[in-house]
Amino acid sequence: MQSLPHADGAIIGGFTDHHVHLQLVDHASLAGSRLGRVIDLGGNPEVLTSYAGSPRFVSLRSLNDREGTHGSLNDREGTHGSLDDRDSVREHTTRSLSERAPATQATRGELRRASVEFAGAFLTPPGGYPSDRSWAPTGSFREIADEADAATAVAEMADAGATRIKVASNSTAGPVFADAVFRTIVELAGARGLPVVAHAEGPGQAQRAARLGAATLAHAPFTERLTEEEIAEQAASVSWISTLAIHDDADRARAIDNVRRFHAAGGAVLYGTDMGNGPTPVDLNPREIDALREAGVDGAALLQALHPVDPSDPASVQLLLPEGDADPLHAQILEV
Repeated sequence: MQSLPHADGAIIGGFTDHHVHLQLVDHASLAGSRLGRVIDLGGNPEVLTSYAGSPRFVSLRSLNDREGTHGSLNDREGTHGSLDDRDSVREHTTRSLSERAPATQATRGELRRASVEFAGAFLTPPGGYPSDRSWAPTGSFREIADEADAATAVAEMADAGATRIKVASNSTAGPVFADAVFRTIVELAGARGLPVVAHAEGPGQAQRAARLGAATLAHAPFTERLTEEEIAEQAASVSWISTLAIHDDADRARAIDNVRRFHAAGGAVLYGTDMGNGPTPVDLNPREIDALREAGVDGAALLQALHPVDPSDPASVQLLLPEGDADPLHAQILEV
């Protein structure tokens, strides 16, 4: 356990982004961000294992020297489009380190990098989402035909080091699993101590995923407005990862309305951005924070959704919240 420095304010661990796609961003930029933990919800498990095993400490000098060499996400092809594969350009682009963390620029030390957890590949039926998406990296989805395939895939993800299993249930983009196969995946994952996170998209899919045993929805429901009864059932059984800022117009309004009522009903809301879905910052996302506040998730509830890591962990990112200021966007990075 490391000792904590004396400072005017509250020292907390780096924040958690519960929904990222590291193969679709410059993952090295996590160093120097305010994120202490990221959870990848769909990628090649062999690649993600290498990310999870990367050194947790990096030189601030080398980070500054690298600044500006990789270009913004807008300049790279193959990024993960919005959920319905719209080609609209997001106004929010990856900010430079100097914009993200001005407090760290005056000195040359070391910075801790966020820890990486992952689900491995999307498990999806043959022809299911995201098997037809150009942004999906090789090995980032596994097509499951039956219970035997499910057993093999869950075992492979678990053996690779996955901390949860990702199931695609997107009826707007192709076939979804039969109930029996979905339940089998949940049971197999549970036997390995792994919760199931479901991408539930399309009419009735959020309720179906919860009924079949998913622990978490990868996206707050956005394709339909849930009834009050459905909200109560969801609040009692699953958590939601927010991902509100990836949406526009009607989808955004529905998602925020659902989250507002889900949160009011006592549901667990987790901060997550779907990092890599368009030009998202590899850091805390102000647009996601703003959307959560619009949905009524603020103050202590917002910090809880951000799930800071333990600042006394020797490998943990440490942040300073200025005295009397609980706004996570004002958190400053502390060096090693």
